[in-house]
Amino acid sequence: MSAELGFDLRRLAVPAYGPSLLFGAAEGALLPIIPAEATSRGAGVALAAFIAMLFGLGSFVSNIPASGLTDRFGERRALVFAGLVAALGCVLAMLPSLVSLIAGVFVIGMASAVFLLARQKYLTEAVPITHRARALSLLGGVMRIGFFIGPLIGAALIGIFGVPAAWILAIACLLLAGWCATRMEDLPGALDAGGATPARVTPRDVLRTHLPVFATVGLGVLLVQAVRGSRQVVIPLWSAHVGLDEQTTSLVYAISAGIDMLVFYPAGRVMDLRGRRAVAVPSMLLMAAALAVMPFTHTAATVLAVSCVLGFGNGIGSGLVMTLGADFSPDVGRAAFLGIWRQLSDTGNTLGPLTLSGVTALVGLAPAVAVNALLGLAAAGVLAYWPARLVREGWGPHGRPQDDTESATRGS
Repeated sequence: MSAELGFDLRRLAVPAYGPSLLFGAAEGALLPIIPAEATSRGAGVALAAFIAMLFGLGSFVSNIPASGLTDRFGERRALVFAGLVAALGCVLAMLPSLVSLIAGVFVIGMASAVFLLARQKYLTEAVPITHRARALSLLGGVMRIGFFIGPLIGAALIGIFGVPAAWILAIACLLLAGWCATRMEDLPGALDAGGATPARVTPRDVLRTHLPVFATVGLGVLLVQAVRGSRQVVIPLWSAHVGLDEQTTSLVYAISAGIDMLVFYPAGRVMDLRGRRAVAVPSMLLMAAALAVMPFTHTAATVLAVSCVLGFGNGIGSGLVMTLGADFSPDVGRAAFLGIWRQLSDTGNTLGPLTLSGVTALVGLAPAVAVNALLGLAAAGVLAYWPARLVREGWGPHGRPQDDTESATRGS
């Protein structure tokens, strides 16, 4: 990590990235055990799958309220609050009833919305634009590492102490994440020319004012997240389709995730130095190409090769969605803007797997994977065209490094 232009990302290691690593590890430790916990308490397969989805649903319905809470109390307090509430959600979920599990998982999902929005807003304002993409790519990468190590530690503890150990691990990580967040410095509030705190704007005001951004780049973000969401389902589904056993499928998925984690920081540096399009378009084209080729794979080696390309394409796009949101977010109403941005992101994350499921039910898995490849091509097209055009038209005055703005203008 460099200290170019007098700024060093390492000073944010504990206060900003520590909570993200710990929160990711907590969720990673819990996600694999939720379905089994649900079935052990009497849920059927369909209900167990629904309970596992409550993480995402809780986050989805809380993005806009999270923006108001963050705006009102500040990023540091919001992060501490999210860690405490998520820990309480774990305690609730540990109570021996199916209703308590449902409520607890939903609460954890709601807390995650507050956590994710507060950390993005904090880094957007704490890091200069020259290092923004690196900071946010590192944030996405750290969360990926947490999701990777959480299940590993959880599995080891379950083997020794039983399933409750995974919940205790998650509670410890969440409380420690809240403690790390207390070490963050409160950022000064934006002041108007007279020195007074400006009037707060509502999400409706932000949506109306920035509708051109949400309807264009926001659409691209939705498509990006649809492709990413489907990627997590495509690998195990196609592996099962061609007859790979569970152990081989898990190995393929783990290797793909490992490649994903290796490239997040270089990708952020490229975005800072060469512009967002230099990463956004190749990321989506690689993922689209891999999805298009996946239906032609029939062996473990070929599935692994294509899955590695998927992982690489996803990895180089680490932090892309957060960076674009930071680029176009206004100084006044930033929390509300980012809340809407996360709503678009979560919508795409949900629609991708739903599209895969629906098309599979109608015409089969191979055509469904091909449809998601087309979504990747559409995302590449949108992100190749609209961000540069909006910057040229004056949207997002703080949104691009000067060299990217100039190159976008020359290329249009």
